[in-house]
Amino acid sequence: MDQIFSPPSFFFIITLLAFCKGIAGTTFTFLNKCEFTVWPGILANAGSSELGSSGFELPMGGSKSFQAPPGWSGRFWARTRCNFDPNSGQGSCLTGDCGSGRVECNGSGAIPPATLAEFTIGSASGSGTQDYYDVSLVDGYNIPMVVDPSNGSGSCLSTGCVADLNQLCPAELRVGNGDGCKSACVAFGTPEYCCSGAYSSPATCAPSVYSKAFKSMCPRSYSYAYDDATSTFTCSGADYTITFCPTRTSQKSSRSDTPPTDPGTTSESGSESGSGSGYSPTIVTGGGSWFPDLYSNGWSLRAKHNNVIDSQQLTLIASAASFLILH
Repeated sequence: MDQIFSPPSFFFIITLLAFCKGIAGTTFTFLNKCEFTVWPGILANAGSSELGSSGFELPMGGSKSFQAPPGWSGRFWARTRCNFDPNSGQGSCLTGDCGSGRVECNGSGAIPPATLAEFTIGSASGSGTQDYYDVSLVDGYNIPMVVDPSNGSGSCLSTGCVADLNQLCPAELRVGNGDGCKSACVAFGTPEYCCSGAYSSPATCAPSVYSKAFKSMCPRSYSYAYDDATSTFTCSGADYTITFCPTRTSQKSSRSDTPPTDPGTTSESGSESGSGSGYSPTIVTGGGSWFPDLYSNGWSLRAKHNNVIDSQQLTLIASAASFLILH
């Protein structure tokens, strides 16, 4: 009996399929597990094409997919509490608004605060075939978000922020009635918080007490400008699901959420998608905040003198955050 596939032809077909995958590009799927409608925004970087939409409505439980070509780069986010007139199409959103006055963002990015998913997709051939992706809180936070790779090769870890940072956002960073939480850079605009001017290098711009608090709750997310080592992830030939308001178990290794020192060298591969059927943005119930009673007496992350918190307070914050994440 003749062989259906000789070894050379078999490997040729596998190689051809991989090549075709690269030519086809990457599929981004947006999934809304929030208990409310969100309006995702899409901003392609300079030199990258639009994905067919720059903004759309995504109802609770809804999903929508887009195809991105090799080499595409850009960012995604969710807008919340939007109101668009059904006749004129004009409107705005409370958080993540892009200022276009429309559902489509038309080349405009998110007005902070907004949780961002950022991607640079590898090219179809050559040395730059690896994808780079992250979830960033550098521009602040509005809702939980997780990025899950699938069908890729390499480390391909899930990343994101499943905690509800709005629950303990200090007054000086808070937006609305707890609808969003600004980063220190957005709130204060000073060089030491924005890593600009005399603080424009990793050696001179250290994480602030605010970014440390963000990092303690979302260890795999960017907390400030030079947070690359624990916040940028890689994969090759993958598709990606961006989930808004994911379940706590949708992030891979969620029971041990410490990020790898070097995401590119980890041996873990593949990803797990969220399986929950609904999610309330309030993760911690009862007390209504991440850390025990720190805000009940009006305590603020920003110290009254020299913007500094003593080490004992910071240790208490980090310990409480770690306990709540793992239990």
